[in-house]
Amino acid sequence: MKYISQILDIALREIGILWRNRIYGFCMLVFPLLLVVFFTTMLDDGIPQDLPVGVIDQDNSATSRTLIRNLDAMQSSRVVCRFANVTEARNAMQEGKVYAYLLIPEGTAAKLMAGRQPKISYYYTMTCLSAGSMASKDLKTIGMLGSMAVGRTKLSAKGATSRQVRAALQPVSIDAHMIANPHGSYNYSLTTVFVPGILMLFMALLSAYALGMELKFDTGKEWLALADGNILVAIVGKYLVHALVFLLVMLLYQYYIFCVLHFPHLGGVWSIVRLTVLQVVASLGFGIFAFGLMPSLRMSMSISSLWFVLGISMCGSAFPVMGMDAPLQAMSWLFPLRHYWMLYQTTVLNGFPVIDVWFHLVALVAFTLLPWFVIRKVKNAMLNYVYIP
Repeated sequence: MKYISQILDIALREIGILWRNRIYGFCMLVFPLLLVVFFTTMLDDGIPQDLPVGVIDQDNSATSRTLIRNLDAMQSSRVVCRFANVTEARNAMQEGKVYAYLLIPEGTAAKLMAGRQPKISYYYTMTCLSAGSMASKDLKTIGMLGSMAVGRTKLSAKGATSRQVRAALQPVSIDAHMIANPHGSYNYSLTTVFVPGILMLFMALLSAYALGMELKFDTGKEWLALADGNILVAIVGKYLVHALVFLLVMLLYQYYIFCVLHFPHLGGVWSIVRLTVLQVVASLGFGIFAFGLMPSLRMSMSISSLWFVLGISMCGSAFPVMGMDAPLQAMSWLFPLRHYWMLYQTTVLNGFPVIDVWFHLVALVAFTLLPWFVIRKVKNAMLNYVYIP
């Protein structure tokens, strides 16, 4: 009962600190709300649509105009410019006005009818990886559709049936299935890692900031006195409020994406709650560990921000970890977001049992326990260190 009473007293003290310091309110409530609204509305369409592309139509035939209309009708591309020559098109692409342009040379239709295999060219920029790859896919599709249209006309003229035409133009029929993300939505794949990743960054930053402020204003002795010098009780009481607030925020976020926006998830409620709890306590644990490693407000927050920003690149959502070099694959284990992402896609997204990725669960628990190795140093800093800006 003594320890429980001390924890509650410290928690009440922490509530007062959170109430007086507006930074906590912004980083715990306002910023997460803005973050969720920003990402879910920006990616609301699922994939980028109507990317601006240009055309150079030197043939000016019915066939070339059909190709341009088909390109403009595609979901990802929209023809916004017609250029007189390659120089104008290249300058527009370099200025960011278009992501790609299609060049249809003179005589394309005549060569198609004569069976002389004309060449159409398309150029695209990879400055923006997603926009460039999607524009190039549409332009490649247009080229294939043009050749297939001519082939269909010739085969039909020779008396081939529609079934024979389809077999000749597409000998192998592809039946593709996108598992877990059937719509190919960027919202489903990016929001579920960027938002938790940035929120984990703020959890770690605020946990280090809370200890740094105790050191800065020399209130660490008062904080420890409420726990009779027991640093473990002091840590639990101080971060109980942080954990509850962030748990509430993360559960509301999970409810919004799964119950309101209907993101795909085959895992049950328990898998979502378990992952959320591990995410919060692991992030707070890392922030405390960073402060214990370097008992300085500035340095501990710098370590936390650097580590979690790198974690967004190292978690494997954008670039697969298996495709990285061996040293980077080993380093990926040092980032909490990597383990969160593996647990999310296995237990929540695909609904597999947690035993399949138990080692990632153990890793998050290990991040939670990291403060245990520096807890004496945290106490020593509160009692003896002098704040240096």
